[in-house]
Amino acid sequence: MFKSFVSYFSNDLAIDLGTANTLVYVKGRGVVLNEPSVVAVKRDVKGGKKVLSVGKEAKEMVGRTPSNIEAIKPLKDGVIADFEVNEKMLRYFIKKSKNKRSIFKPRIIIAVPHGITQVEKKAVKESSIDAGAREVYLVEEPMAAAIGAGLPVQDAVGSMVVDIGGGTTEVAVISLGGIVHSVSVRVGGDKMDSAISNYIKKKYSVLIGESTAERIKIEYGSVFYLDNEDEENRKIFVKGIDLITGVPSSIEISMDEIREALKEPVGIIVASVKDALEKTPPELASDIVDRGIMLTGGGALLTGLDKLLHKETGLPVIVYEEALFAVVQGVGMILDNIELLGEVVME
Repeated sequence: MFKSFVSYFSNDLAIDLGTANTLVYVKGRGVVLNEPSVVAVKRDVKGGKKVLSVGKEAKEMVGRTPSNIEAIKPLKDGVIADFEVNEKMLRYFIKKSKNKRSIFKPRIIIAVPHGITQVEKKAVKESSIDAGAREVYLVEEPMAAAIGAGLPVQDAVGSMVVDIGGGTTEVAVISLGGIVHSVSVRVGGDKMDSAISNYIKKKYSVLIGESTAERIKIEYGSVFYLDNEDEENRKIFVKGIDLITGVPSSIEISMDEIREALKEPVGIIVASVKDALEKTPPELASDIVDRGIMLTGGGALLTGLDKLLHKETGLPVIVYEEALFAVVQGVGMILDNIELLGEVVME
C-alpha cells in the first residue's frame, strides 16, 4: 500500500541531454531510455512542423527523407540549436520515461557542458519546463561523468575526467566536490564523423552520408597503430556518390586513411587534455600522476585513444567500462542523493 502510494510521487528524472544520444534515468528504476537525439518532422505549406518520429525511428530516416520531411538534430555542439524541436523531443522522452501512474510533473536534473553560457542555460531550462518539468536543475557534464565513473570527487584528492560526447569534449580536474580547472572544446563524435566524410570527399571525390561516416568511425576508426597486423592491413569498402559522374560508387580505404582523417579532431582533444594538465595545481597534478586519467563518453570508445593519450602525456589512462553511461549514471546518483545536488548544481 505504501509503495503504491509512493509510486504516484516518484517520477523524478535525470537526463544526459547529448548531441548524439539522450539517456534518461528514473529515480528508483535506473536508466530506462537511450535513444538518438533526432526528431523527424514534416513541414506544411505554412512552414509548420509536425513530429513524425523521435529517437531511433527518426535516426533511421537521416539522409533518406523527401523534401518535405527533415530529420533534425536539435542540439549542436552540446547546446540547443532548435528550441522548438528540442522541446518536442524532450516532451516525448519525458512521457516515455516517467511513471504513468504519477500525478505530478517531474523534477529533472540535466547534465550540460561546462562551458555553457547563461543564455544557453536559460534555453535548456525553458525548454525542459515547456516539455513538462516541474523544476529543472543543471549539473556540469564532467562532474556528472566523474561521479558516474566512481571517482572520489568529494575527497581532497585530484581526479581528472575526460568526457567525449557527440558535440563536446569536457576535460576537468576535480577535488573537494568542485571543478578546480576545466577545458571545454566543441569537438566530439560529430566532428569525427565530419572529418571522415570530408577526407573521403577531398581525396576520392565521393560524397558519403552522416550514417555511413558514423559507422566507419564506430566499426573501423582508430587513432593508434594496432597490434594485430591482419586488422592493420585491412581494407574496407565505402559506398557513396561520385561527385564527378554523379552516380553511386564504391571505393576502398585503409585503416591508415581513417587515422589520417581523424587526426585533426583527435589532435584538438589531446591538446585540450595537455592544456588542462599544464594548468593544474602541482599537488593535484601529483595525484593525477598516481591515479591517471579517466575517459568517459561515447568518444572514449574510439580504438587506441587511451594509448595515444598515454603516449602524449605519460600518464595512466583508463577507459570507464560503461563509458557511454557515465554521465547519466552520475546525474542519476545525484538524483538518488539529493543532498549531493546542493553541492554540484549550477547557479
